[in-house]
Amino acid sequence: MSINSLDHTEITSVSSKWDYKDETASSIPTSQKKKAETRRRIEILRDIRASGLTLEEAEDLGLLH
Repeated sequence: MSINSLDHTEITSVSSKWDYKDETASSIPTSQKKKAETRRRIEILRDIRASGLTLEEAEDLGLLH
């Protein structure tokens, strides 16, 4: 599909129906957000351990902050 074949009026009408509230995750409780962040960090640490990198090497590569 070419960018020139897009119907810009249709795209504009659809985008005007979007609600900013739909794009935010404010309805998710803070505890669930923290649990998800913790799970992601544990996964990253497991991947680093499996790859044989040290924590210092992972930090140097930007895998950990």
